[in-house]
Amino acid sequence: MGFFNFFDRFRASTSDRSPWGDFYFEPVSARSISGMRVSADSAMRLAAVYACVRILSETMASLPLVVYRPRKDGGKDRVTDHWLYQLLGKRPNRYQNPFEWREMLQGHLALRGNAFCQILANSRGEITELIPIHPDRVRMELLSSGDYRYRIRDQAGSEIVLPRGEVWHLRGLSSDGLIGLSPIDLSRESLGMALAAQDYGARFFSNDAKPTGGWIEFPGNFKDPEAKRVFRESYQAAQSGSNRGKVLVLENGMKFHEVGVTNKDAQFLELRKFQITDIARLFRVPPHMIADLDRATFSNIEQQSLEFVMHTMTPWAERWEASIEAELLPDGDALEIEFDFANLMRGDAASRSAYYQSGIQNGWLTRNEARISENLNPIAGLDQPLRPLNMVEEDDAEEAENETEASDLNTSPESDQQLRLRLQKLVESNAQRLARRICKKGALGSNEINLIAQTFSLPPSVVEDWAQGTPSLEDEPALSRSLIQLGIHK
Repeated sequence: MGFFNFFDRFRASTSDRSPWGDFYFEPVSARSISGMRVSADSAMRLAAVYACVRILSETMASLPLVVYRPRKDGGKDRVTDHWLYQLLGKRPNRYQNPFEWREMLQGHLALRGNAFCQILANSRGEITELIPIHPDRVRMELLSSGDYRYRIRDQAGSEIVLPRGEVWHLRGLSSDGLIGLSPIDLSRESLGMALAAQDYGARFFSNDAKPTGGWIEFPGNFKDPEAKRVFRESYQAAQSGSNRGKVLVLENGMKFHEVGVTNKDAQFLELRKFQITDIARLFRVPPHMIADLDRATFSNIEQQSLEFVMHTMTPWAERWEASIEAELLPDGDALEIEFDFANLMRGDAASRSAYYQSGIQNGWLTRNEARISENLNPIAGLDQPLRPLNMVEEDDAEEAENETEASDLNTSPESDQQLRLRLQKLVESNAQRLARRICKKGALGSNEINLIAQTFSLPPSVVEDWAQGTPSLEDEPALSRSLIQLGIHK
Protein backbone atom coordinates (compact mmCIF):
# COMPACT_ATOMS: atom_id res chain seq x y z
CA MET A 1 0.00 0.00 0.00
CA GLY A 2 2.86 2.34 0.89
CA PHE A 3 4.54 1.65 -2.44
CA PHE A 4 1.45 2.65 -4.40
CA ASN A 5 1.04 5.84 -2.33
CA PHE A 6 4.62 6.77 -3.14
CA PHE A 7 4.01 5.92 -6.78
CA ASP A 8 0.93 8.16 -6.86
CA ARG A 9 2.85 11.05 -5.36
CA PHE A 10 5.58 10.57 -7.93
CA ARG A 11 3.05 10.66 -10.75
CA ALA A 12 1.51 13.87 -9.36
CA SER A 13 4.82 15.69 -9.27
CA THR A 14 4.74 16.85 -12.90
CA SER A 15 2.49 19.51 -14.44
CA ASP A 16 1.02 18.21 -17.67
CA ARG A 17 -2.13 16.39 -18.79
CA SER A 18 -0.42 13.18 -19.79
CA PRO A 19 -1.28 9.97 -17.89
CA TRP A 20 1.72 10.76 -15.71
CA GLY A 21 0.91 14.43 -15.17
CA ASP A 22 -0.66 16.09 -12.16
CA PHE A 23 -3.83 17.28 -13.89
CA TYR A 24 -5.78 14.15 -12.98
CA PHE A 25 -4.30 13.83 -9.50
CA GLU A 26 -4.67 17.32 -8.04
CA PRO A 27 -7.45 17.96 -5.51
CA VAL A 28 -10.61 19.43 -6.98
CA SER A 29 -10.19 23.21 -7.01
CA ALA A 30 -10.43 26.09 -9.45
CA ARG A 31 -7.44 26.96 -11.59
CA SER A 32 -6.63 30.66 -11.72
CA ILE A 33 -5.59 32.53 -14.87
CA SER A 34 -1.99 32.35 -13.67
CA GLY A 35 -2.22 28.56 -14.03
CA MET A 36 -2.16 27.84 -10.30
CA ARG A 37 -4.86 25.84 -8.60
CA VAL A 38 -6.03 27.84 -5.58
CA SER A 39 -7.76 26.27 -2.59
CA ALA A 40 -7.85 27.00 1.13
CA ASP A 41 -5.05 24.50 1.74
CA SER A 42 -2.83 25.64 -1.12
CA ALA A 43 -3.26 29.29 -0.09
CA MET A 44 -1.71 28.44 3.28
CA ARG A 45 1.57 27.86 1.43
CA LEU A 46 1.83 31.65 1.27
CA ALA A 47 3.47 32.98 4.42
CA ALA A 48 1.26 36.09 4.39
CA VAL A 49 -1.94 34.02 4.29
CA TYR A 50 -0.74 31.76 7.08
CA ALA A 51 0.28 34.77 9.18
CA CYS A 52 -3.11 36.50 8.72
CA VAL A 53 -5.10 33.36 9.52
CA ARG A 54 -2.93 32.69 12.55
CA ILE A 55 -3.35 36.24 13.87
CA LEU A 56 -7.14 36.13 13.50
CA SER A 57 -7.42 32.65 15.01
CA GLU A 58 -5.10 33.17 17.95
CA THR A 59 -6.55 36.58 18.80
CA MET A 60 -10.10 35.21 18.74
CA ALA A 61 -9.09 32.22 20.84
CA SER A 62 -7.34 34.38 23.45
CA LEU A 63 -10.30 36.68 24.16
CA PRO A 64 -11.95 35.88 27.53
CA LEU A 65 -15.53 34.68 27.11
CA VAL A 66 -17.96 36.19 29.63
CA VAL A 67 -21.56 35.10 30.25
CA TYR A 68 -23.86 37.77 31.73
CA ARG A 69 -27.36 37.78 33.14
CA PRO A 70 -29.03 41.22 32.77
CA ARG A 71 -30.57 42.93 35.81
CA LYS A 72 -33.69 45.04 36.01
CA ASP A 73 -31.72 48.18 36.88
CA GLY A 74 -29.79 47.97 33.58
CA GLY A 75 -26.71 46.28 35.05
CA LYS A 76 -25.59 42.71 34.52
CA ASP A 77 -24.06 39.98 36.64
CA ARG A 78 -21.41 37.49 35.58
CA VAL A 79 -22.55 33.87 35.40
CA THR A 80 -20.11 31.02 35.94
CA ASP A 81 -22.42 28.19 37.07
CA HIS A 82 -24.38 27.85 33.81
CA TRP A 83 -23.79 24.88 31.51
CA LEU A 84 -23.08 27.21 28.57
CA TYR A 85 -20.17 28.83 30.41
CA GLN A 86 -18.76 25.42 31.30
CA LEU A 87 -19.15 24.34 27.67
CA LEU A 88 -17.59 27.35 25.94
CA GLY A 89 -15.15 28.42 28.63
CA LYS A 90 -13.94 25.14 30.10
CA ARG A 91 -14.46 22.06 27.90
CA PRO A 92 -16.20 22.35 24.50
CA ASN A 93 -15.60 18.67 23.71
CA ARG A 94 -13.65 15.68 24.91
CA TYR A 95 -10.77 16.30 22.48
CA GLN A 96 -9.98 20.01 22.72
CA ASN A 97 -9.57 22.79 25.21
CA PRO A 98 -11.38 26.12 24.60
CA PHE A 99 -8.34 27.81 23.03
CA GLU A 100 -7.74 25.04 20.47
CA TRP A 101 -11.44 24.78 19.70
CA ARG A 102 -11.97 28.48 19.01
CA GLU A 103 -8.67 28.73 17.14
CA MET A 104 -9.77 25.93 14.78
CA LEU A 105 -13.23 27.36 14.15
CA GLN A 106 -11.90 30.86 13.49
CA GLY A 107 -9.37 29.39 11.07
CA HIS A 108 -12.21 27.65 9.21
CA LEU A 109 -14.11 30.94 9.08
CA ALA A 110 -11.14 32.94 7.83
CA LEU A 111 -10.25 30.47 5.06
CA ARG A 112 -13.59 28.96 4.06
CA GLY A 113 -16.23 31.36 5.38
CA ASN A 114 -18.00 28.60 7.36
CA ALA A 115 -17.45 26.66 10.58
CA PHE A 116 -19.49 23.65 11.71
CA CYS A 117 -19.90 21.77 14.99
CA GLN A 118 -22.04 18.75 15.75
CA ILE A 119 -24.23 19.39 18.81
CA LEU A 120 -24.41 16.67 21.48
CA ALA A 121 -26.93 17.23 24.30
CA ASN A 122 -28.10 15.37 27.40
CA SER A 123 -31.62 14.40 28.44
CA ARG A 124 -32.23 17.84 30.01
CA GLY A 125 -31.58 19.61 26.75
CA GLU A 126 -28.20 20.97 27.89
CA ILE A 127 -25.45 20.90 25.28
CA THR A 128 -22.57 18.78 26.54
CA GLU A 129 -20.21 18.80 23.54
CA LEU A 130 -19.58 20.71 20.32
CA ILE A 131 -17.63 18.45 17.95
CA PRO A 132 -15.98 20.45 15.12
CA ILE A 133 -16.55 19.27 11.53
CA HIS A 134 -14.24 20.18 8.67
CA PRO A 135 -16.14 22.46 6.25
CA ASP A 136 -14.84 20.58 3.21
CA ARG A 137 -16.75 17.49 4.37
CA VAL A 138 -20.09 19.27 4.82
CA ARG A 139 -22.75 19.77 2.16
CA MET A 140 -26.04 21.59 2.78
CA GLU A 141 -29.23 20.21 1.29
CA LEU A 142 -32.38 22.28 0.88
CA LEU A 143 -35.64 20.47 1.60
CA SER A 144 -38.99 20.93 -0.11
CA SER A 145 -40.38 22.38 3.12
CA GLY A 146 -37.93 25.28 2.87
CA ASP A 147 -35.77 23.96 5.69
CA TYR A 148 -32.32 22.45 5.21
CA ARG A 149 -30.11 19.71 6.55
CA TYR A 150 -26.44 18.80 6.46
CA ARG A 151 -24.86 15.84 4.69
CA ILE A 152 -21.47 15.05 6.25
CA ARG A 153 -18.83 12.73 4.83
CA ASP A 154 -16.42 11.16 7.31
CA GLN A 155 -12.81 10.19 6.65
CA ALA A 156 -13.82 6.65 5.74
CA GLY A 157 -16.03 7.94 2.92
CA SER A 158 -19.43 7.15 4.44
CA GLU A 159 -22.06 9.87 4.84
CA ILE A 160 -24.38 10.82 7.66
CA VAL A 161 -27.28 13.25 7.54
CA LEU A 162 -27.87 15.62 10.43
CA PRO A 163 -30.88 17.90 10.82
CA ARG A 164 -30.48 21.62 11.25
CA GLY A 165 -30.93 21.43 15.04
CA GLU A 166 -27.95 19.11 15.51
CA VAL A 167 -25.39 21.30 13.74
CA TRP A 168 -24.08 24.65 14.90
CA HIS A 169 -23.28 26.59 11.72
CA LEU A 170 -21.14 29.68 12.18
CA ARG A 171 -21.26 31.70 8.94
CA GLY A 172 -19.07 34.42 7.55
CA LEU A 173 -20.25 36.94 4.98
CA SER A 174 -23.05 35.28 3.00
CA SER A 175 -24.94 36.16 -0.16
CA ASP A 176 -27.94 33.88 0.49
CA GLY A 177 -28.03 33.62 4.29
CA LEU A 178 -27.27 29.90 4.18
CA ILE A 179 -23.62 29.44 3.23
CA GLY A 180 -20.77 31.83 3.95
CA LEU A 181 -18.58 33.06 1.11
CA SER A 182 -15.03 31.75 1.00
CA PRO A 183 -12.46 34.60 0.96
CA ILE A 184 -10.00 32.29 -0.81
CA ASP A 185 -12.39 31.54 -3.66
CA LEU A 186 -13.28 35.21 -4.08
CA SER A 187 -9.60 36.23 -4.23
CA ARG A 188 -8.49 33.32 -6.39
CA GLU A 189 -6.72 35.40 -9.03
CA SER A 190 -4.75 37.49 -6.56
CA LEU A 191 -3.67 34.45 -4.56
CA GLY A 192 -2.93 32.53 -7.76
CA MET A 193 -0.56 35.26 -8.87
CA ALA A 194 1.13 35.20 -5.46
CA LEU A 195 1.54 31.41 -5.63
CA ALA A 196 2.91 31.66 -9.17
CA ALA A 197 5.43 34.30 -8.09
CA GLN A 198 6.46 32.17 -5.13
CA ASP A 199 6.94 29.07 -7.28
CA TYR A 200 8.84 31.10 -9.84
CA GLY A 201 11.21 32.36 -7.15
CA ALA A 202 11.78 28.82 -5.90
CA ARG A 203 12.56 27.57 -9.43
CA PHE A 204 14.78 30.58 -10.03
CA PHE A 205 17.05 29.80 -7.11
CA SER A 206 16.94 26.06 -7.76
CA ASN A 207 18.33 26.91 -11.21
CA ASP A 208 21.40 28.66 -9.74
CA ALA A 209 19.61 32.03 -9.80
CA LYS A 210 19.29 32.00 -13.59
CA PRO A 211 15.88 33.11 -14.89
CA THR A 212 15.58 30.70 -17.83
CA GLY A 213 17.70 28.47 -20.05
CA GLY A 214 19.38 29.59 -23.26
CA TRP A 215 20.32 28.59 -26.78
CA ILE A 216 23.47 27.32 -28.47
CA GLU A 217 24.87 28.87 -31.62
CA PHE A 218 26.31 26.24 -34.00
CA PRO A 219 28.03 27.47 -37.17
CA GLY A 220 27.56 24.11 -38.91
CA ASN A 221 24.63 21.74 -39.40
CA PHE A 222 23.61 18.47 -37.78
CA LYS A 223 23.46 15.66 -40.27
CA ASP A 224 19.90 14.73 -39.22
CA PRO A 225 17.28 15.51 -36.52
CA GLU A 226 18.33 12.46 -34.51
CA ALA A 227 21.86 13.86 -34.11
CA LYS A 228 20.42 17.17 -32.91
CA ARG A 229 18.24 15.37 -30.37
CA VAL A 230 21.15 13.28 -29.06
CA PHE A 231 23.29 16.41 -28.66
CA ARG A 232 20.53 18.27 -26.81
CA GLU A 233 19.90 15.40 -24.41
CA SER A 234 23.59 14.89 -23.73
CA TYR A 235 24.01 18.61 -23.04
CA GLN A 236 21.08 18.64 -20.62
CA ALA A 237 22.39 15.54 -18.84
CA ALA A 238 25.80 17.19 -18.48
CA GLN A 239 24.31 20.32 -16.87
CA SER A 240 21.57 18.89 -14.63
CA GLY A 241 21.39 16.90 -11.41
CA SER A 242 24.77 16.31 -9.77
CA ASN A 243 26.52 17.87 -12.82
CA ARG A 244 24.90 21.28 -12.27
CA GLY A 245 27.47 24.07 -12.16
CA LYS A 246 30.29 22.10 -13.80
CA VAL A 247 32.41 23.61 -16.55
CA LEU A 248 30.72 23.50 -19.95
CA VAL A 249 32.84 22.46 -22.95
CA LEU A 250 31.48 23.14 -26.44
CA GLU A 251 33.06 21.98 -29.67
CA ASN A 252 33.01 22.94 -33.35
CA GLY A 253 32.67 26.68 -32.70
CA MET A 254 29.51 26.39 -30.60
CA LYS A 255 28.57 29.37 -28.38
CA PHE A 256 26.06 29.42 -25.49
CA HIS A 257 23.64 32.38 -25.27
CA GLU A 258 21.52 32.92 -22.13
CA VAL A 259 17.96 34.06 -22.79
CA GLY A 260 15.29 35.25 -20.40
CA VAL A 261 13.76 38.21 -18.66
CA THR A 262 15.64 39.36 -15.58
CA ASN A 263 13.94 39.64 -12.22
CA LYS A 264 14.40 43.39 -12.35
CA ASP A 265 12.57 43.61 -15.66
CA ALA A 266 9.76 41.43 -14.30
CA GLN A 267 9.62 43.56 -11.09
CA PHE A 268 9.70 40.36 -9.08
CA LEU A 269 10.43 41.92 -5.70
CA GLU A 270 7.84 44.69 -6.16
CA LEU A 271 5.23 42.07 -7.03
CA ARG A 272 6.05 40.02 -3.95
CA LYS A 273 5.71 43.08 -1.69
CA PHE A 274 2.43 44.07 -3.30
CA GLN A 275 1.05 40.57 -2.77
CA ILE A 276 1.76 40.82 0.97
CA THR A 277 -0.20 44.06 1.18
CA ASP A 278 -2.98 42.62 -0.95
CA ILE A 279 -3.32 39.55 1.28
CA ALA A 280 -3.34 41.72 4.41
CA ARG A 281 -6.14 43.75 2.79
CA LEU A 282 -8.08 40.54 2.09
CA PHE A 283 -8.11 39.53 5.77
CA ARG A 284 -8.27 43.14 7.05
CA VAL A 285 -5.08 42.71 9.07
CA PRO A 286 -2.70 45.67 9.45
CA PRO A 287 0.45 45.00 7.38
CA HIS A 288 2.77 45.63 10.32
CA MET A 289 1.22 42.65 12.15
CA ILE A 290 2.55 40.29 9.46
CA ALA A 291 6.01 41.94 9.54
CA ASP A 292 5.47 44.32 6.58
CA LEU A 293 7.03 47.48 8.05
CA ASP A 294 7.71 49.44 4.85
CA ARG A 295 5.29 52.25 5.75
CA ALA A 296 5.10 51.72 9.50
CA THR A 297 5.88 54.44 12.02
CA PHE A 298 5.54 54.56 15.79
CA SER A 299 2.38 56.67 15.62
CA ASN A 300 0.52 54.85 12.86
CA ILE A 301 1.30 51.39 14.30
CA GLU A 302 -0.51 52.36 17.49
CA GLN A 303 -3.49 53.65 15.50
CA GLN A 304 -3.57 50.60 13.23
CA SER A 305 -3.49 48.30 16.25
CA LEU A 306 -6.52 50.12 17.63
CA GLU A 307 -8.28 49.85 14.27
CA PHE A 308 -7.51 46.12 14.20
CA VAL A 309 -9.47 45.72 17.45
CA MET A 310 -12.36 47.97 16.38
CA HIS A 311 -12.80 47.07 12.71
CA THR A 312 -11.41 43.52 12.46
CA MET A 313 -11.85 41.65 15.73
CA THR A 314 -15.02 43.39 16.96
CA PRO A 315 -17.11 42.26 13.93
CA TRP A 316 -15.80 38.71 14.33
CA ALA A 317 -16.67 38.75 18.04
CA GLU A 318 -20.15 40.11 17.32
CA ARG A 319 -20.66 37.32 14.76
CA TRP A 320 -19.71 34.69 17.35
CA GLU A 321 -21.86 36.26 20.08
CA ALA A 322 -24.95 36.57 17.91
CA SER A 323 -24.63 32.99 16.66
CA ILE A 324 -24.13 31.55 20.16
CA GLU A 325 -27.13 33.40 21.58
CA ALA A 326 -29.37 32.51 18.63
CA GLU A 327 -28.33 28.89 18.03
CA LEU A 328 -27.07 27.46 21.34
CA LEU A 329 -29.19 29.14 24.02
CA PRO A 330 -32.72 27.80 24.55
CA ASP A 331 -35.63 30.14 23.85
CA GLY A 332 -36.48 32.36 26.78
CA ASP A 333 -33.01 32.27 28.35
CA ALA A 334 -31.95 35.86 28.93
CA LEU A 335 -28.20 35.23 29.10
CA GLU A 336 -25.86 37.46 27.14
CA ILE A 337 -22.53 36.37 25.65
CA GLU A 338 -19.64 38.78 25.33
CA PHE A 339 -15.96 38.57 24.42
CA ASP A 340 -13.91 40.84 26.67
CA PHE A 341 -11.54 43.13 24.73
CA ALA A 342 -10.13 44.77 27.88
CA ASN A 343 -6.76 43.01 27.56
CA LEU A 344 -6.34 44.15 23.94
CA MET A 345 -7.16 47.74 24.91
CA ARG A 346 -5.01 47.92 28.05
CA GLY A 347 -2.26 50.06 26.58
CA ASP A 348 0.96 50.81 28.44
CA ALA A 349 1.37 51.37 32.19
CA ALA A 350 1.10 55.16 31.93
CA SER A 351 -2.16 55.00 29.94
CA ARG A 352 -3.70 52.48 32.34
CA SER A 353 -2.68 54.59 35.33
CA ALA A 354 -4.34 57.69 33.87
CA TYR A 355 -7.49 55.69 33.07
CA TYR A 356 -7.79 54.31 36.61
CA GLN A 357 -7.04 57.70 38.17
CA SER A 358 -9.78 59.38 36.16
CA GLY A 359 -12.31 56.68 37.04
CA ILE A 360 -11.54 56.64 40.75
CA GLN A 361 -11.45 60.41 41.18
CA ASN A 362 -14.71 60.90 39.30
CA GLY A 363 -16.48 58.17 41.23
CA TRP A 364 -17.45 55.77 38.41
CA LEU A 365 -14.71 53.23 39.30
CA THR A 366 -13.89 51.86 42.74
CA ARG A 367 -10.36 51.23 43.90
CA ASN A 368 -10.98 47.51 44.22
CA GLU A 369 -12.32 47.35 40.66
CA ALA A 370 -9.06 48.91 39.48
CA ARG A 371 -7.06 46.38 41.51
CA ILE A 372 -9.03 43.48 40.04
CA SER A 373 -8.39 44.83 36.52
CA GLU A 374 -4.67 44.65 37.29
CA ASN A 375 -5.02 41.07 38.61
CA LEU A 376 -4.57 42.20 42.22
CA ASN A 377 -6.70 40.95 45.09
CA PRO A 378 -9.27 43.40 46.54
CA ILE A 379 -8.63 45.09 49.88
CA ALA A 380 -11.27 45.61 52.55
CA GLY A 381 -12.59 49.18 52.67
CA LEU A 382 -11.93 50.03 49.00
CA ASP A 383 -15.35 49.06 47.61
CA GLN A 384 -16.99 52.48 48.00
CA PRO A 385 -16.74 54.92 45.08
CA LEU A 386 -15.18 58.28 45.87
CA ARG A 387 -16.98 61.59 45.25
CA PRO A 388 -15.21 64.88 44.53
CA LEU A 389 -15.83 67.38 47.35
CA ASN A 390 -16.72 70.16 44.95
CA MET A 391 -19.51 68.16 43.31
CA VAL A 392 -22.83 66.94 44.79
CA GLU A 393 -25.98 65.33 43.41
CA GLU A 394 -29.08 67.44 42.80
CA ASP A 395 -31.00 65.99 45.77
CA ASP A 396 -28.07 66.51 48.07
CA ALA A 397 -27.75 70.10 46.87
CA GLU A 398 -31.28 70.87 48.12
CA GLU A 399 -30.50 69.24 51.44
CA ALA A 400 -27.32 71.30 51.72
CA GLU A 401 -29.40 74.44 51.28
CA ASN A 402 -31.72 73.26 54.07
CA GLU A 403 -28.75 72.65 56.33
CA THR A 404 -27.45 76.13 55.54
CA GLU A 405 -30.80 77.60 56.52
CA ALA A 406 -30.79 75.59 59.75
CA SER A 407 -27.38 76.95 60.66
CA ASP A 408 -28.88 80.42 60.74
CA LEU A 409 -31.58 79.53 63.32
CA ASN A 410 -29.72 81.01 66.24
CA THR A 411 -29.14 84.32 64.45
CA SER A 412 -32.71 84.92 63.29
CA PRO A 413 -35.23 86.37 65.79
CA GLU A 414 -38.15 83.94 65.38
CA SER A 415 -41.01 82.76 67.55
CA ASP A 416 -40.93 79.33 69.19
CA GLN A 417 -43.58 78.06 66.76
CA GLN A 418 -41.54 79.09 63.71
CA LEU A 419 -38.40 77.61 65.22
CA ARG A 420 -40.09 74.27 65.88
CA LEU A 421 -41.42 74.18 62.30
CA ARG A 422 -37.99 74.83 60.86
CA LEU A 423 -36.41 72.26 63.13
CA GLN A 424 -38.99 69.68 62.12
CA LYS A 425 -38.36 70.41 58.43
CA LEU A 426 -34.62 70.03 58.95
CA VAL A 427 -35.10 66.74 60.82
CA GLU A 428 -37.34 65.40 58.04
CA SER A 429 -34.82 66.39 55.36
CA ASN A 430 -31.94 64.76 57.21
CA ALA A 431 -34.03 61.65 57.95
CA GLN A 432 -34.93 61.21 54.29
CA ARG A 433 -31.30 61.62 53.27
CA LEU A 434 -30.14 59.08 55.84
CA ALA A 435 -32.89 56.60 54.89
CA ARG A 436 -31.95 56.84 51.23
CA ARG A 437 -28.29 56.22 51.99
CA ILE A 438 -28.96 53.28 54.35
CA CYS A 439 -31.38 51.58 51.93
CA LYS A 440 -28.99 52.04 49.05
CA LYS A 441 -26.19 50.38 51.00
CA GLY A 442 -28.54 47.73 52.44
CA ALA A 443 -26.80 47.67 55.82
CA LEU A 444 -26.97 49.48 59.16
CA GLY A 445 -23.47 49.20 60.56
CA SER A 446 -21.41 51.15 63.04
CA ASN A 447 -20.60 53.86 60.49
CA GLU A 448 -24.30 54.54 59.88
CA ILE A 449 -25.11 54.52 63.61
CA ASN A 450 -22.38 57.09 64.30
CA LEU A 451 -23.61 59.23 61.39
CA ILE A 452 -27.19 59.19 62.74
CA ALA A 453 -25.94 60.07 66.22
CA GLN A 454 -23.93 63.03 64.88
CA THR A 455 -26.80 64.25 62.69
CA PHE A 456 -29.37 64.32 65.51
CA SER A 457 -26.88 65.04 68.33
CA LEU A 458 -27.75 61.79 70.10
CA PRO A 459 -25.61 59.37 72.11
CA PRO A 460 -24.61 56.32 70.07
CA SER A 461 -26.20 54.06 72.69
CA VAL A 462 -29.63 55.63 72.00
CA VAL A 463 -29.23 55.05 68.30
CA GLU A 464 -28.12 51.46 68.90
CA ASP A 465 -31.27 50.83 70.95
CA TRP A 466 -33.34 52.34 68.15
CA ALA A 467 -31.57 50.12 65.59
CA GLN A 468 -32.72 46.99 67.38
CA GLY A 469 -36.32 47.67 66.33
CA THR A 470 -35.68 49.41 63.03
CA PRO A 471 -37.97 48.49 60.10
CA SER A 472 -36.81 46.64 56.98
CA LEU A 473 -33.93 48.32 55.18
CA GLU A 474 -35.76 47.75 51.90
CA ASP A 475 -38.69 49.98 52.96
CA GLU A 476 -37.25 53.50 52.57
CA PRO A 477 -40.45 55.46 53.52
CA ALA A 478 -40.92 53.45 56.74
CA LEU A 479 -37.27 53.89 57.66
CA SER A 480 -37.54 57.63 57.01
CA ARG A 481 -40.56 57.95 59.35
CA SER A 482 -38.75 56.02 62.06
CA LEU A 483 -35.73 58.33 61.77
CA ILE A 484 -37.99 61.40 61.99
CA GLN A 485 -39.48 60.13 65.21
CA LEU A 486 -36.01 59.45 66.56
CA GLY A 487 -34.81 62.95 65.68
CA ILE A 488 -37.89 64.82 66.97
CA HIS A 489 -38.30 62.96 70.28
CA LYS A 490 -34.67 62.95 71.25
